[in-house]
This record gives sequence, structure tokens and C-alpha cells, in this order.
Amino acid sequence: MRYLVDAQLPPLFSEILNQMGFESKHVLELPKGDETKDTEITEFADLNNYVVITKDLDFYNSFMVKNEPKKLLLITTGNIKNRTLFDLLRKYFKRISEILENSNFVELSNDGVIIHQ
Repeated sequence: MRYLVDAQLPPLFSEILNQMGFESKHVLELPKGDETKDTEITEFADLNNYVVITKDLDFYNSFMVKNEPKKLLLITTGNIKNRTLFDLLRKYFKRISEILENSNFVELSNDGVIIHQ
């Protein structure tokens, strides 16, 4: 499974996923970088089989209404230090990846992983 990290999350988020053995790309690596519209991010992710990882509730709303993107990991930790976010990532991402094999929407909060579908 491949992961596309949205602009609200730091590029290091994607680098950590790659270091953990997951294929990841940050939106900054797309041709329009952080100017890429949400609809373009969704289209890229769906065409290329990426899970969108974001804090942006617009993706949540799009998923709930149109089932787009096809797979979504919503980060709902609020404003926390990047180090704390990266610790959560390292602690839970293997489990998240396994869940996303059979689920289309997962949430990572300060308390852990929440499976929505």
C-alpha cells in the first residue's frame, strides 16, 4: 500500500514512513507542490492507489459524501509537537497499515487508532 501525505503534515512524516518500509510521498513532491488542490490530490491518490493522510477535514467531508478519496487516514491529534506526532506514527502505523488492507477510513488520535470502515 502507498501513502500520500497532505501539506498540513511535515515532509518528515513521509520520510519516516519510507524509513519504516512503507512507500510514501509528500504532496510537496507533486508537480504543483503545496499549491495542489484537494480535488487533484484525491484524483492522484485514487488513480495511483495511494491512501491520503491528512489533518484536513475537507478530505473527511469528501470521503463521507462522495467516498473520495478511496482510502483515508485522518490525523485528529490537534496541535501537538511534531516529535509527539512522529512517536504516534512509529507506535501505530504498522497496525494502521494492516487495518487499511480491509478498511477505507481510519483515524489516528492522541489515544490511538479508530477504525471507521
